[in-house]
Amino acid sequence: MIEVREAFSGELEAAGAATAHAYEEFFDLGGPDEDLAYLARIRDAAGRAARTTILVALLDGAIVGSLTLELDGRTDPRDDPLPAHRAHIRMLGVDPAARTRGAGRALMHAAEERARTAGKSEMTLHTTGLMEAAHGMYGALGYERVPDEIMPDGFVLMGYRKAL
Repeated sequence: MIEVREAFSGELEAAGAATAHAYEEFFDLGGPDEDLAYLARIRDAAGRAARTTILVALLDGAIVGSLTLELDGRTDPRDDPLPAHRAHIRMLGVDPAARTRGAGRALMHAAEERARTAGKSEMTLHTTGLMEAAHGMYGALGYERVPDEIMPDGFVLMGYRKAL
């Protein structure tokens, strides 16, 4: 049984570690410094917890994944503020050893409920082409594709949106 709740302050390191571990397969760990820097940002759940909501998924009492929910604050404080009606999901990850047990879906449902409670009417997120399992989950949860965001280096972030 998967339990989802907001992370306690003493759990932020474990939440970040589980999520970073989930992302490692998509990065060249011996490669570009940018890859290692982004993994360090994913791992730093404590660094974004004051501005965002960190939800954790627990299986048998152990943290197996997390999700960062931007309701009012942003993961990167330099980013433009979100429109008042929108919440945004960042850095969803489930440890590979715990996948296919419903943790990702449970985190998504909890994030949507938090957003509704906060008065948000729309949820958005970005993912990459490599995260194929996530694409199927987002579609099954009622997310629709929206225009992609192209980063300055040409990296494509696939856009998704759901009316809440």
